[in-house]
Amino acid sequence: MTAPLLEVRDLHAGYGATRVLHGLSFSINEGSITTLLGANGAGKTTTLRALCAMVPATQGEIRFGGQRIDGRATEDIVRLGVAHVPDGRGTFAHLTTEENLQLGAYLRRDKAGVAADLERIYGYFPRLKERRRQQAGLLSGGEQQMLAVSRALMLKPRLMLLDEPSFGLAPLIVKELFAILRTINQSEKVSLLIVEQNAAMALELADDAWLIETGRVVLSGRSEDIRRDDAVRRAYLGH
Repeated sequence: MTAPLLEVRDLHAGYGATRVLHGLSFSINEGSITTLLGANGAGKTTTLRALCAMVPATQGEIRFGGQRIDGRATEDIVRLGVAHVPDGRGTFAHLTTEENLQLGAYLRRDKAGVAADLERIYGYFPRLKERRRQQAGLLSGGEQQMLAVSRALMLKPRLMLLDEPSFGLAPLIVKELFAILRTINQSEKVSLLIVEQNAAMALELADDAWLIETGRVVLSGRSEDIRRDDAVRRAYLGH
């Protein structure tokens, strides 16, 4: 059996004296889409931050591609192929759209490859090409989210961590964005780990789902099975 791309075992993490994750364990298969579900404050965002060393892990083990990455610097984890798309999008508002994308490739030295990837990404997000000379702060919310995803793609990641990609977006834009994420997963073989409040959309997109409560996994399985779970339907799907 092929080893998982990402393995998390008994992960504890938090902020100062405040512990948020209490022995979290899960794994992600290469090429899959996984969603982390849970109420506000359950530890979803902290999980993503801990995976890329933006929050120190106080205990536990994180393996990526068979290598231990807990204790490594964020930049080292990025170099291995983990890209983080934070909530709030993190757009550099005074730079142009294209300058934001070029910043996404700051660790790369292959200029021809970077130029080719710009055009490839513009194929996924033609509106960004139309606005490539525009200040990123003047883009719509949906366009800024597309820019955040595109900037992460410029790193040529094996795994993308997406924190609330639908937040603040109109339903039609969310549907478009999620369709593009599926295409990226299938055509680029980029694995996706998505934290998402829109549980119905997330479960429709994902292959696997993990439900966390107060920093612990309480339910896991294939998305279609999780979607049929009565407790999940009542708490997160509204029926």
